[in-house]
Amino acid sequence: MDDRPLHPPRLGTIVSGYEIPVINERAVRAAAGLLFLGGIIAYGFAISAGSPKALQPFGILFMIDMMLRISLGDRWSPSLALGRLIVGRQSPEWVGARQKEYAWWLGFGLALVSCAGMGLLAAPFWITLVLCGLCLLLLFIETAFGICVGCTLQSLFDKTAPRYCPGDSCGTDPAHTHLSTSSSATPSTR
Repeated sequence: MDDRPLHPPRLGTIVSGYEIPVINERAVRAAAGLLFLGGIIAYGFAISAGSPKALQPFGILFMIDMMLRISLGDRWSPSLALGRLIVGRQSPEWVGARQKEYAWWLGFGLALVSCAGMGLLAAPFWITLVLCGLCLLLLFIETAFGICVGCTLQSLFDKTAPRYCPGDSCGTDPAHTHLSTSSSATPSTR
């Protein structure tokens, strides 16, 4: 009998050997790289023009992408769909979906504040550059180094510690049951 839930989780997927919903870190990093590329181009145009107008379309697209991830689920994100296509032939690296949700909430919040600053609030150009620069820095850290900002946020704000972090950086899964080759193997002591 299959013990999988009738409906897939909103974020991530259920994978045998993992106790929580997980998401393919390779696809997330590819999507972050695509967003970083679009953002850094818009950032460059904005600096050269001395106006945030070039950042506005990117900011709106970025905010919509993050909003789709956190409200409807990761399956509805255009950048993640493209990221999955790009890395489709690679073996997945499964990480906890919950900590990615924290990172996406941060991205959505930064995009919302940046877009409001560029539009409704008419913030000074340098404030827009700082906010967008921070967002681009976080995207770069994700794509280039695989550093999980969401893991840090989850460990600070959630009762449940992050699990299955990229590169085993959470340190909360010492058994790594999903990686063990034998369920009866026990560590030797000397």
